Amino acid sequence: MPAATPSILATSGGFLAAKRTKLRPGPLLEFALQLAGVSPLPRVCFVGTAGGDQESWNAALHAAFYGREVLVSCLDLFPMPNIADVADHLESQDVIWVGGGSSANLLALWRLHGLDVILRRCWERGVVLGGVSAGSLCWHAGGTTDSFGPVLRLLTDGLAFLPFSNCPHYDAELQRRPLYQQLVADGTLPAGYATDDGVGLLYQGVELVEAVTEIVGKAAYRVERDATGGAVRETRIEPRVLPGAVAADSLG
Repeated sequence: MPAATPSILATSGGFLAAKRTKLRPGPLLEFALQLAGVSPLPRVCFVGTAGGDQESWNAALHAAFYGREVLVSCLDLFPMPNIADVADHLESQDVIWVGGGSSANLLALWRLHGLDVILRRCWERGVVLGGVSAGSLCWHAGGTTDSFGPVLRLLTDGLAFLPFSNCPHYDAELQRRPLYQQLVADGTLPAGYATDDGVGLLYQGVELVEAVTEIVGKAAYRVERDATGGAVRETRIEPRVLPGAVAADSLG
C-alpha cells in the first residue's frame, strides 16, 4: 500500500543502541513505518551501498526487528546484486531506508545499476524513501561529504528528487556548519536544510512538511543566501518530538 503522497524522510538518525541487540529502531525509523500506513506486515528494504554492503551490518538490521511483524530485506550491490530483479523488489516495498557512508560511492554505483531511475519510480508510486547521513543527502541536489577523506568536500550530483541542498550531522562535526554556510552563501549550493543528529526532515512531494526528532533539544535549520548577497541566513526549525524520543544525555 503506497503512501498517500510521495514522501521522503531525510535524517541524521534512525537507529538507537539496544540492550539485547546491537541496534533498535529509533523513533525516526518507526515514523517512517507509520508514514507507509501498512499493517500488519510492512515491507522494509535497507540499502547499505554507502557502507559497502557489510554482511555484519545486514545481520544487525535483521536482528533489530526480532519479534516484530516487519518484513525486512537488505539490498546488496557488492559483489553483485543479491536480488535477481532489483526494480521489482524495490517497487514492492513500503519503506526503503538508505544507510550512511560514502555518498559519492553510493551515487556512482546507483547510477551504474540504474537505481537512480528505479528509486524515482518508487518515490512517485508512494514508497516511503528515507535514510541517514548519505541516505539523507542522496535525495537532495547536493551538500557536503567526507567521501573523499576527513576534510569535507562539496558534492553537487545528488539525485535531486528534492531541489534543495542538505547537511546532516550539523551539530556533530565541526566542519559541517561553516562549510555548508559558505557554499550556500556564495551560491555554490542552493538553499536547503540541515539536521542535528537525531533530527529528520519530512518532505511530501518536494515541500518540507515538518521536522521531527528522536533526541530532545535537537533542531533542524533552513539555510539560505541572504538577499543582500555574500552572506547566509540560518533559521532554526523546532522539530516535533516523536513518541519515544530520548534525552541527549542518555546517549553518552
